[in-house]
Amino acid sequence: MAVVNRTPDSFYDKGATFALDAAVHACLTAVEHGADWIDIGGVPFKPGPALPVEDEIARVVPVVEALRRESDVVVSVDTFQPEVAKHAIVAGADVINDTTGIHDPGLAEAVADSDATLVITHSLAAPRTVYPRPHYDDVVAEVVAFLREKVELAVSLGVPESRIVVDPGHDLNKNTLHTLEITRRFDEIAAIGLPALAAVSNKDFIGETLDVDRADRLEGSLAAAVFCIAQGARIVRMHNVRESVAAVRMTEAILGFRQPAYLKHNMGDMNEE
Repeated sequence: MAVVNRTPDSFYDKGATFALDAAVHACLTAVEHGADWIDIGGVPFKPGPALPVEDEIARVVPVVEALRRESDVVVSVDTFQPEVAKHAIVAGADVINDTTGIHDPGLAEAVADSDATLVITHSLAAPRTVYPRPHYDDVVAEVVAFLREKVELAVSLGVPESRIVVDPGHDLNKNTLHTLEITRRFDEIAAIGLPALAAVSNKDFIGETLDVDRADRLEGSLAAAVFCIAQGARIVRMHNVRESVAAVRMTEAILGFRQPAYLKHNMGDMNEE
């Protein structure tokens, strides 16, 4: 899953894809580099003032429409607003990615009334609000319990389990030790039994672990993604698409999910050096 944020204050690209043409170009470039899925966001997760729903729709829907005309890639919209979800689905979005854990049940209802898939993410704060000094007795057990509860809620609102993905929410209302624990025990997230998503790319837990700025987190991001895949993640949300696709495909081949692109080495009558 490649990330394209049409926001002026994205934590990663600082607004580089805020212009419509830039956002669409970034989406199509990600497809060219091998992304299976493009996640389009119009509002950052970080705390900040509310963006009017009409403005969020104006940011994301034209990108969805343009991408849908050019590609059959999976398209998701990162939103917690039911009206944004409805407009995005009409425009061609296949997935709604809710990083607030169904803070508004209306969002699940909007997805239920369509054929779209819902990503349910663990986070504790109300949308775009501060959640200081998060505490967990057992972060993984509590995240699993939260996700199971929210899956039950989504199902009760009409979303079938076959259209639900779970995400433990790396760094979302968690400190670095919490997020490392989630990564280390990602198999317990996967054991919920639904497709599990790991959104690890360039996050602060990598920066704090390696003592690197945001521009130097690629290697740590790839290591975290590969580890999560080995522990059962089946979707990874990444910024650096070309490098991430190579890491994912290599990991898939090691795990037996993918065949090599070709076989030549030591396949003939002469040994290869």
